[in-house]
Amino acid sequence: MKIKEVNYVDIKTFDKNLNGFTILQISDLHINKKTSKMQIKKLVDMCNSLDYNILVITGDIIDCKVKYIKDKLSILNSLKGKTYFISGNHDLVYGLKDLIKQLQNITYLDNSYEKIVYKNETILLAGISDRFSKFFGHIREEKKLLSILEKNKKKIFLAHQPKDYKLALKSNCDLFLCGHTHGGQIWPFHYFVKIFQPFLNGLHYINDCPIYVNKGIGTWGIDYRYKANSEIALLRFTSENTYN
Repeated sequence: MKIKEVNYVDIKTFDKNLNGFTILQISDLHINKKTSKMQIKKLVDMCNSLDYNILVITGDIIDCKVKYIKDKLSILNSLKGKTYFISGNHDLVYGLKDLIKQLQNITYLDNSYEKIVYKNETILLAGISDRFSKFFGHIREEKKLLSILEKNKKKIFLAHQPKDYKLALKSNCDLFLCGHTHGGQIWPFHYFVKIFQPFLNGLHYINDCPIYVNKGIGTWGIDYRYKANSEIALLRFTSENTYN
């Protein structure tokens, strides 16, 4: 777990009421037995040094059974402000229920939502469980979420995998955030990832919907990255000087 950079990302918006709203996104921590408490503390300290309105974690927090890393996960409870997370496929494999119990100060948002007030405006933050949920006895409620999203004007949608961007488009979301890809992690593995996912990393726009794919912090399989640096992303809505 080595954080190479903080990516400062401007998100285009026509809605001046969203101007300045800032989200810190971290993803794919893959905390396991080899992850040190110092590494996690450095991550938390870095996050807490930044200015943001909310923090979101888009899945794959763990990469082993929770019982082996309880002391490490407890450090995440020191993240400042309102923090939310959704499940990733590795969280499902290693025990989502145990993870939820351990993250006492972080709101679990699978198939759920929370209303956030910013400049007297309400922003709906919604999340969906990972696409592999059905294989682990967890419900994935697409219709329920779409119904809720469609009834609200300002909305941000969280999912673990980029494939779920279509749900954000259907409900005209102001932003879709995801992770999962690790940005390919090791080149030229990037090309393999592109076979299964519509986006590899970074910021994309489809039908005026901003889509951000976070490269994540941890690693999977081989503890190494090449041409896919780890990141945390600070995303700020702006309606100023973005449309020429």
